Amino acid sequence: MGLSLRDLQEALYEILGAVLSVNAINRITLKAQKQMFQSRQTRLEETPPILIVDGVWASVQCSSEDFWEDQAGHIRKLRHAEDRVILVAMAVWPDGTQTVLHYEMAPQESEAAWLLFFAHLWQRGLQPYSVKLIVSDGTTGLPKVIRALFPLAQHQRCITHKVRAMLRHLGYEQLPHLDAQGQELSHSEAKKLRYSQIKHDAYAIYKAPDWEEAIVMLLVFAQKWTDLEPDAVRTFIKDFALTLSFYDFDESLHSLIRTSNALERLFREFRTKADEIGAFPNEESCLAIFFLVSRRDHAKHDRLKNHGE
Repeated sequence: MGLSLRDLQEALYEILGAVLSVNAINRITLKAQKQMFQSRQTRLEETPPILIVDGVWASVQCSSEDFWEDQAGHIRKLRHAEDRVILVAMAVWPDGTQTVLHYEMAPQESEAAWLLFFAHLWQRGLQPYSVKLIVSDGTTGLPKVIRALFPLAQHQRCITHKVRAMLRHLGYEQLPHLDAQGQELSHSEAKKLRYSQIKHDAYAIYKAPDWEEAIVMLLVFAQKWTDLEPDAVRTFIKDFALTLSFYDFDESLHSLIRTSNALERLFREFRTKADEIGAFPNEESCLAIFFLVSRRDHAKHDRLKNHGE
């Protein structure tokens, strides 16, 4: 979980009262990796109706064709860190349960990488005609793959990513000089006010009771903000219908399927560990850490759910 062997030995010494050998720690690590491999190969007995897909980046040490000589005179292959992405699919079941279905490492989030990713899911037993919705951010190449491989599935663009993309295009022209109480605003305060107001109005659209009302609210939003923030509104309106697909599913699932936040939460946990480690020694160790983080996150989610019940 981001600890060096020495750190782990010291931590376990406080618990066990003895130093755990490096071989013992390696055996535990190999067992975790074995469970990770099994989890990614187990045949799927049922296909979830909804998938949330996204990728998280990590740094992995890779060998090169060059060599170097260490202090002991040994000739070793030169290694360097390269960025790799872990592609992930999370299942959302009709009762609202969420589980990590599949994950694998790829050199980049490309159309080819996603095609291979879903091909491996098919090999595990995923039925493409049983998938009704796929939730994702605006990853290039993925929409084309969804249309080609999942003919009956709708595409839900994450509303969080949609709003964030709009906010990046704010021009902050014609800023207000006074707040709602008539107090004078500084330039930075006026920018913050514009940012919070248009963000609030954008998210309010997705609280509409149905698709039709959301479109009406979008028209009101555009009328209010187009003259002040034309680039932001143009960005927000583009492909807007893709952010409303969640309305075709049970209302109890709306908060779970209109964003990719469930995966983003998991990715934040993984990034914390990845930052502590730096560059992983190989892809297997990187995937093993992701496996352990996802297992812990799932267990934590189950405890909270059971406690709430």
